[in-house]
This record gives sequence, structure tokens and C-alpha cells, in this order.
Amino acid sequence: MSQVLSGMPPASAPHPAGAHATGEKQDRSILIVDDEESVRWLFSDCLGARYFCTTAANAEEALAHLAREPFALLLADVNMPGLSGIELLRHVIARHPDTAVIMISGIDRTQRVLDAVRIGASDYLVKPIDLHVLEMSVERALERRALLRDARCSKQDLERRNSELARRKTELERLQAQIVHSEKMASLGQLAAGVAHELNTPAGFIYGNMGVLSEAVDSIERLLTLYDSAALPENVRAQVGALNEEINYANTFANLHSIIADCREGADRIRSVVQNLRTFSRHDEAEFRKVDIHEGIDSTVRLLSRYYGQGRVELRREYGALPLVDCYAGQLNQVWMNLLANAAQAVEKTGDGEVCVHTSVEKQTVMVTVSDTGCGIEPTHLRKIFDPFFTTKPVGEGTGLGLSVTHAIVERHGGFIRVRSRPGHGTTFVVGLPVGGAPPQPASGD
Repeated sequence: MSQVLSGMPPASAPHPAGAHATGEKQDRSILIVDDEESVRWLFSDCLGARYFCTTAANAEEALAHLAREPFALLLADVNMPGLSGIELLRHVIARHPDTAVIMISGIDRTQRVLDAVRIGASDYLVKPIDLHVLEMSVERALERRALLRDARCSKQDLERRNSELARRKTELERLQAQIVHSEKMASLGQLAAGVAHELNTPAGFIYGNMGVLSEAVDSIERLLTLYDSAALPENVRAQVGALNEEINYANTFANLHSIIADCREGADRIRSVVQNLRTFSRHDEAEFRKVDIHEGIDSTVRLLSRYYGQGRVELRREYGALPLVDCYAGQLNQVWMNLLANAAQAVEKTGDGEVCVHTSVEKQTVMVTVSDTGCGIEPTHLRKIFDPFFTTKPVGEGTGLGLSVTHAIVERHGGFIRVRSRPGHGTTFVVGLPVGGAPPQPASGD
């Protein structure tokens, strides 16, 4: 071991030549902890030319230094009064994991060395220590610290990049899903408009001809009634009577009138379906225009007759006096379709209940409230319902895009959508739309 130099030990060694940056100082700062003053001074004098050295006489003083500023390396004696070096090592590993630790002891015990390394020490030196060995051990510990820190930073950076890639992937999938959904809805609108156009003409023929046919049957009935009252030869009367019985003349005209009425009602239903399809798709009205919200809701309800027809789900309308709203009618009809269908399905799960549509206007904002008395939404699901692909329906029964697209449409129109729900007590959606909004800008990727 090198001889201890004479003289009073300094509190800390002078700054290494050429070292000036704060980051460099932190990476080359060493805290020397030993209860022997001569050892502290010797180590500080040996390492001070290359490193920033600070000394401490015990573990408590060392912890105070560590609380004030970071150190790259700690040189600590194992046997000290008060808190031992091993306990100091535990504190440093727990509270200052970025500080490397080299343990120093005058006792050479294998188990003590293993314990210190297992706890987290970078090295374990036994007194007397060759100063050249000390320098190499310090250099090796600082290199290992730098490598571990770089590895940790690289791992964090990689995790951040992976998180960003995952976020971008999710966003891309959301945009792709919205594009696909929009294309499907556009195709559905074109199909609905095409079907409505193709059905409209023949339905008109049938409906119009039913009136002409009814008048013709009435005329023929009057003529035959006149023939019945005319005097006919006995043999002709017998033939007429036999024919009446054969064709069931007494009931023929009653059946004819019933058939004509049924056909007229069927043609009228076809015309109603055609009108509903045209109103829902608005394929012939794709521009941004003033629209009657009630008309869109009513046409959507008629298209959802599988839920609201035949008394399956009771629907209550509480319509207020609304102004016309500037919007794309087809897109808003898609909103009403999603909300009303979800409400009906929630009610059907409970087996009994109703859906209520309430409309009003507040400060140039049209409010449409769709509430149901169905099964409600769990609190853990409530914050996710507008997320793309989120659904509580079984696989194959829902894509998880309905409410996501609904939310996007309402926001693009400058409005808002809110939801409140209690499991077992139903759900309420509130949609607010500005009366005089500007045409919405297409979203990125649409």
C-alpha cells in the first residue's frame, strides 16, 4: 500500500484539469466515506487529478451529501461507527440507483464480499489497497455505470418508440376502420337510393291502377245488379243460377273489394318504404343544407320497425319546436340509427321497457336526447364506449364502430355528445347540434 502523505487533508480535492461542464462533473464525481481521516485524504489525493472528490467521515454524513447532490461513485468503508458500510450500501441502492458503489474493508471474508456484490456493489477491495488497483477499480466501476445508464436510456427510448408506434398503429387502424365504415355507409346509401328509385315507378303504377281497378269493379257490379233485376227466359235464368253457384257469385264482389283494398295498402306501404329509404340515404341531397331533425328521426324509426314495430319496444316521442338545422342529413340519420338501435337492443335485453326521444332548443343549439330503460352500461365500460372497436357484444354481433363513428359525425358538425348510465337503470345519450353550423371539414384519412 502506498505511503500516506503528510499534511492536513482537504475537504475536497481540486477540480480535475479541463473538467467544467455540469454533466461531466456529475459523471466524474466521487464520494469517499471512511472513518479514518488519513484514508479519506489518501484516496482523495490519488483520485483528485481525474475526478471530483468529496469526503465524508461516516454514513450519516455521506447520506446528507447524497441528498444535496448526485454522485457517480461511492467509495465506502465496511466497518464504520454508527451506520455500517453495508447498511449505507443498501440505502444507496434503494434511493440513488444511479450511483455506483465500491466497498472497502480490512477484513478479507468471502461471504462478506458475496453479500456486498449480491446487494449491488460494483467491486470489493481489501486493505491495504494498491492505489493503481484503486484507480483501475474506479475506472471500471464508472464505465460499468455508464454502460448500465446507456442501456437503461436505450431501453426507455425503445419503449417510448414502441409506445409511439403502437399509438400510431391504433390511430391508423381507427382511421382505416372509419374509412371502411364510411365507404360501407356510402355504398349502403347508393344501394338504398337505387332501390328506392327502381321501386318508385312500379309502385306508382300499382298504386295508381288500384284506383282505376276499384272504379271498374264498381261499374261492373252496377251492371250485373241491373242484369239481375231484368226479366229473363226461364231456361236462361236456370243457366245463370247454376253459374252463380259455380263461381260463388254472392261472395265474388266482396272478395274483389277486399283484394283491391289489400293491394292498395300494400302499394302504399311500398311507397312509404321507398320514401323512408330516400329520406334516410339522402343520396339525392348530399349537400350541406337545412334539415328537419324530426323528419330524419321519424324515417329512421320506420326503418327500425323490426325493433319498434308490432309493440316489441315502446317508443315515446317528446318533440319540441325545432328550427331547421344546417347539416348533412344522411350523416345525422346515421347517428339516429346507431343511438335508436342500441337503445332498442338494451331494452330487449331486459324484456320490458321503453325508449324516449326528447328534442328541444337551447341557445341556438338543438338538443336531441335518446334515453332507454334498458340494462345500462357498466362504469368500467362507460369511458370506452366511443373508442373504436370497443364492444360488449359477442363476437360476430358488433364491430365496435357504431358509437365511434357517431361521435366523429357529431363533432365534425360542431356539436357534442354526452352519455350517462346506471347498470340496471338504463342509458341516456344527449346530442347537441348548432342550428347554424358551418360545413364540417373532412377528418384526416377520410
